[in-house]
Amino acid sequence: MQEEKIHTMIDYLSGELLDKRPEDGSLWSGYLSSSAISTSVAVFALFMSDKDKYQSHIVNGVAWLKKTMLEDGSWGDSPESPSNMTATLLTFATLSAVGEMPDQTKAFLTNNFGGISDTHIIEGVLKYYGKDLTFSAPILVMCALAGVISSWKNIPQLPFELSVLPQKLFRFLRLPVVSYAIPALIAVGILRYKKGNKNLLREQFIQGSLKVLSRLQPEHGGFLEAAPLTSFVSMCMCGAGYSDHKAVQKGIGFLTDTVREDGSWPIDTNLAAWVTSLSVRAMGENIPDPLHLANEIKQNAFKYQHPFTGAKEGGWGWTNLPGAAPDADDTSGALVALHALCNGESSAEIEKGLEWLLSLQNADGGIPTFCKGWGKLPFDRSSPDITAHALLAFSLWRDHLPDALKRKCDNSAARMLRWMKKEQSAEGCWYPLWFGDQDAQDERSPVYGTALSVEYLSGYDHPLAQEMVAKGASFLLSAQNADGGWGGATGVRSKVTLTARALSALSTIDNVEESILNNAFDFLYSKYESKDILKPEPIGLYFARLWYSEDMYNITFVLNALNAYKQKLSQTKIMDLTNKNLLR
Repeated sequence: MQEEKIHTMIDYLSGELLDKRPEDGSLWSGYLSSSAISTSVAVFALFMSDKDKYQSHIVNGVAWLKKTMLEDGSWGDSPESPSNMTATLLTFATLSAVGEMPDQTKAFLTNNFGGISDTHIIEGVLKYYGKDLTFSAPILVMCALAGVISSWKNIPQLPFELSVLPQKLFRFLRLPVVSYAIPALIAVGILRYKKGNKNLLREQFIQGSLKVLSRLQPEHGGFLEAAPLTSFVSMCMCGAGYSDHKAVQKGIGFLTDTVREDGSWPIDTNLAAWVTSLSVRAMGENIPDPLHLANEIKQNAFKYQHPFTGAKEGGWGWTNLPGAAPDADDTSGALVALHALCNGESSAEIEKGLEWLLSLQNADGGIPTFCKGWGKLPFDRSSPDITAHALLAFSLWRDHLPDALKRKCDNSAARMLRWMKKEQSAEGCWYPLWFGDQDAQDERSPVYGTALSVEYLSGYDHPLAQEMVAKGASFLLSAQNADGGWGGATGVRSKVTLTARALSALSTIDNVEESILNNAFDFLYSKYESKDILKPEPIGLYFARLWYSEDMYNITFVLNALNAYKQKLSQTKIMDLTNKNLLR
């Protein structure tokens, strides 16, 4: 009966996954949830650019925002999300600018900040985001442009003039924004300068900074394929008197090209490369036409030094669109997928990808997302889940590499393992970077970070790895809820995506009781029976507390878990038969 249920779910999810693949056999594109943050900032950018020319986009975007408002006058980042300060404040600013401000939103923010004076809003936003000004500075300048903040005096200034320095120096400058937010540093910084005291020395750097901005912008106008970053740059440039600048026109063009039929925008255009890697891992050998897909993935590797981060060629980004930047997690994901698709046959693209990961390793031994050595802000620090993913890529390809590259990978892996050991908590968990749980008290998801690390390290033939895996598995077991599922942290309500991640990880462990795995499967099967198995769950933590859901996550996470669970049950049966024969 259990096997029949497993096969039923696998067949269903495999069918759903294959139905979503383009007919030409190219990468899956997925579908990101529409975002109140993206929609509000995009609408405001269009309003700042030319409110008459873009009236229809503004009207449709405002209608979507009003339609998705929660009962208390607030918004979550995605339609499935609970109330969120950032989404609500930005939407409040946009609706205020267009004369559509709802009274209950004002009341919500008053309660959230203790008031809605300039001081309340500025102090509240800066406290929420801490030292990282990547998102707080753009939020505050948008509020000032919209008239929600009346004075520019206490809004942080960003050192736009530093953008003209050689990129290799950025990591030593301790910039107040993350490595990929230089366009925001420039646009927000210039606008804030224009609204403050003039300084002849700083004035001389404006044109040079604008040239850097143009150089960083993709031809289609979308910085990082992200509506928020593109919108903030565009609105700030308009506010600073540069409405006719080419960067603004291209940015506005990107926004009008990516708006959805319902008037909303997603947080990013798509995660095509990432969800394709997840799909390959979930389907394994059942992927149709694997060599064609392998070539599609190989072609998506960067073949030039990236202007945003200065990263050399060889890495992969999260999408196959022009606005992507290479990052460690997607590079590892591509390498893992290629191992499955190419039967372990190495190639120049694979070796370059491994070299790219090696070049990114921080001095502490861990792997960051985008840039080596910045270290100060979250998205540039070493991350356990990303480091474990790189370790998986190294271990899969190790025996297929030239001796010199093999030695480099071994030396790098030893440092990664030692760093992972230091990062593991006393309870056995790791905290991930890009994924969280909005229901958790601190919004972090140790279940996700630990599940990924355990799954990726479980097959790693090293005593330290096995010690960490055992400790991580103990944490996961302690965090299982009574219904058999897992939330992002101990005591948090169970979710499909997080239960799937935990089941995938624990199915790789030899001494886990079968009843624990069965209970996890029963939770997932109950969601399948109630038709909630594909219900979106916002677990993505993106661009400094920017939540999203992706409809491919449920499918790929659960399918990966079911295949691992099925394999575990088969191994258990074989062992039971072997033991019975030995006892005869």
